Amino acid sequence: MDVSKCPAPDRPEYAFIGRSNVGKSSLINMLTNNKGLAKISGKPGKTQLINHFLINKEWYLVDLPGYGYAKVTHNMRNRFQRFIAEYMTTRENLTNVFVLVDCRHKPQEIDLDFMQFLGENGIPFSIVFTKQDKLNKSESKVFMKRYEQEMLQRWEKMPPYFVTSATSGEGKEALLAFIAEVNLTVDYSQPK
Repeated sequence: MDVSKCPAPDRPEYAFIGRSNVGKSSLINMLTNNKGLAKISGKPGKTQLINHFLINKEWYLVDLPGYGYAKVTHNMRNRFQRFIAEYMTTRENLTNVFVLVDCRHKPQEIDLDFMQFLGENGIPFSIVFTKQDKLNKSESKVFMKRYEQEMLQRWEKMPPYFVTSATSGEGKEALLAFIAEVNLTVDYSQPK
């Protein structure tokens, strides 16, 4: 795991990260219309490297290792944390981090702490609520209200967020439109 082995920082990068088993691979596959791009596993902790996917020769979708429940040694988990922190704080073309949160669970301290780390380091982030199809409309409203209340105890306002379902495709267009809009505001010169 070596950040220096990442591609040249010549295009915007959008990193996707969350607790293990949050549905990250399914979301990435849904966004890219490629069911086999990110490996889906019933076993948490499958992603153990930084995976860059070049999208339309314009930007990188970055699949990061999950945090939390991965069944790896304590030593390996610490290496992941250092590796991810180094990537987040040194990657000059990191344009936005999408923090994935399973909408079936109350706010988890590990997610809130990770967002705090991003804020303290001035790293732009958005929240992607996954597995929306598992809730009905009233459950979804209750969840969103509670999550927002929790966030507003730590933040002045709610960061941008997206409600998604890899099963139904909900949230896909909004996420891709957000990336396209942000891409218009960044300028990473192409390699000569």
